[in-house]
Amino acid sequence: MLEETRQGEALLREDGLSAKKLYIESYGCQMNFSDSEIVASILTKEGYGTTKDVEEADLILLNTCSIRDKAEQTVRKRLTNFNKLKKAQPALKIGVLGCMAERLKDKLLDEEKLVDMVVGPDAYRDLPNLVQELDAGRKAVNVILSKEETYADVSPVRLGTNGINAFVSITRGCDNMCTFCVVPFTRGRERSRNPQTILEEVKDLEAQGYKEITLLGQNVDSYLWYGGGLKKDFEKASDAAKATSVGFAQLLEMAAEAAPKVRIRFSTSNPQDMHDDVLHAIAKYDNICKYIHLPVQSGSSRVLKLMNRGHNREEYLALIDRIRKIIPNCGISHDMITGFPTETEEDHAETLSLMDAVNYDFGYMFYYSERPNTYAARKMEDDIPLEVKKRRLQEIIDKQRAHSLVRHKQMVGDVQEVLIEGSSKKSENDWYGRNTYNTVVVFPKGDEKPGDFVNVKITDCTGGTLLGIKEN
Repeated sequence: MLEETRQGEALLREDGLSAKKLYIESYGCQMNFSDSEIVASILTKEGYGTTKDVEEADLILLNTCSIRDKAEQTVRKRLTNFNKLKKAQPALKIGVLGCMAERLKDKLLDEEKLVDMVVGPDAYRDLPNLVQELDAGRKAVNVILSKEETYADVSPVRLGTNGINAFVSITRGCDNMCTFCVVPFTRGRERSRNPQTILEEVKDLEAQGYKEITLLGQNVDSYLWYGGGLKKDFEKASDAAKATSVGFAQLLEMAAEAAPKVRIRFSTSNPQDMHDDVLHAIAKYDNICKYIHLPVQSGSSRVLKLMNRGHNREEYLALIDRIRKIIPNCGISHDMITGFPTETEEDHAETLSLMDAVNYDFGYMFYYSERPNTYAARKMEDDIPLEVKKRRLQEIIDKQRAHSLVRHKQMVGDVQEVLIEGSSKKSENDWYGRNTYNTVVVFPKGDEKPGDFVNVKITDCTGGTLLGIKEN
């Protein structure tokens, strides 16, 4: 998902002997948070403990997002905030990881004088060598994209964990080449992780007491394991490799059976790659959540073609119809971009009408932000005025709020299973959790505890939350 988030991470070494402290902040999608756990695991073996206190850090790492200009500007402002720390602690080292590092490469060292290290998403195994470069007083850069790297053998350090929810990365990269998107340039081509290592991680998380696992990838529906290698090279594989290949629907079923007491979610999907076997797998297993995040980006077939989305309006709506038929009441969310180059008021109206046709549970909505080196940036004029973009975005947001409220009202009176994740942000007297549709549910505390599955009768709602009481 594309919402912009940030998290300071912390975990101290069990022996308490770490001489160095690592502080990590993660921005952007869930893949970055998962990657930060891989980074922490690699650096733990190099003698780093991690800390929530940035002022006691010897090494600060920002795991960054480049999906929109705003995401990069947030990181630049955060780097500016480290000026005082750097002056007070000259030995402090600061590194930029992730998509922003991959996009800007060593240019980032010149643009941001505080930065000592730049590391792309496929180069985290090189961190021990890069840290040695820093210790020797040199700047360090590795932004080489890989055709094979999946970090399958790295056991992630669970950072900032609640002990309930965990991420498991299953694919890396993206082959879709949407004209607005920088991800293929910062994450590389699609490759999938060995399913056995995924299942081992899932079973280990269940044994540790985790109750919900999200399978992650830029495009999880494209998961395809045939012994290793890029997805695009599958047709060149041997007949034996093809015969024993594992697709996403199979992986979902394997994960659901490997950890029957754990909820399984996944993100993110692309419409052209979501086939009916995935829908049937979701419907078949009670512990696979009845929720799909299905980015559409526009309701106009003309704009979708310009975006190189690989689907048109009619195909998308046909997929929605199949989802509704195979998985009744399935929760569906979206990504939507308004103000793409040449978008007309008629195109915008088609987006609004598509939203009416689908009635999404919720969504992530943005106006178009030109990203350097993408096809749209190179070949299309960003010709929609900012005020028009903002007005259209507000209309999309208003419509989604109305649809969310309608969807929530339909659930009033239902009894739903809720996984308690913690206390409500608004009241310590209430629990916060989510149902299978990924909707937030709040209800009064009793003798339950975080990690419990509780049946809750929905009694009321707002546009963003279901309210209820525990069903005895």
